[in-house]
Amino acid sequence: MINSIPQSLALRSARRIYLAAFLLFLFLPLTVVVMFAFNDAAYPMPPWHGWTWDWFFADGQHERTGVFFDTELLTSLRYSVQVACAVSLISLVLGTGNAFLLERFRFRGQPALALAMLLPLVIPGVILGISILALMSQLAQFADDYLGLELDFLRPGLVLVTLGQVSYIASIATLTISARLKRFDISLEEAAQNLGASRSAIFFTILLPYLRPALAGAAIMAFLLSFENFNTTYMLTGSDAPLTVMIYGRMKEGATPVVNAISLLLMLVSAVCVIVMSRGKPER
Repeated sequence: MINSIPQSLALRSARRIYLAAFLLFLFLPLTVVVMFAFNDAAYPMPPWHGWTWDWFFADGQHERTGVFFDTELLTSLRYSVQVACAVSLISLVLGTGNAFLLERFRFRGQPALALAMLLPLVIPGVILGISILALMSQLAQFADDYLGLELDFLRPGLVLVTLGQVSYIASIATLTISARLKRFDISLEEAAQNLGASRSAIFFTILLPYLRPALAGAAIMAFLLSFENFNTTYMLTGSDAPLTVMIYGRMKEGATPVVNAISLLLMLVSAVCVIVMSRGKPER
């Protein structure tokens, strides 16, 4: 659509109504969650009983416990942060290696390998979780039966959750870093080699600064994707439930304003991460 061409009143009105309806659909549920995180009632729904900070700071007295004093919720939050940090680090290392493998080397079967790396992105998370759980359980049982080894890290738990999330988040990190590496001017590297620079010097002084925005973006994206993941996590978690699984368990027993409060805090953290990512984009 060319903006310089005059548009009819009906077309302009339809465009504004569409934008308003879309934004309403997008933000109304989030607004409701935010509002009822401050409702002075024991349930997150109308009618409105006034403003309160109890669902954040209540210390257990008066039959109310806020997010910052809810030990079970804080423990599950710590598990989620630990898993997200591990997934980010592993995905960053694997994604960087994969990006260099696909963009800098030519070998037989390379297109098939690149396509295979994308498959975890189109496989449903539940199926991915069940597959990893079945494989690891078989390996743990085999080690127990034939080798006499107790490989507990292959049983449902945080280690298995980390491995399950890495199986598809590493593909996203690979795509992010590959897109940046593909635009790198290889003549800069060749010029540095002609001047006698070593491979490590070229990597740390030329390639790494160039890839830094993509690496930071991939790390933040991996952290957020891991933190909010539910399908794969639910299939692989054990007694140490991360936050998404903990919230799901509480929602089955009945929603409380504490869930709204922790949701609001997570939205704020996500917003900060998105702002950091947007500020880290390279200028064209």
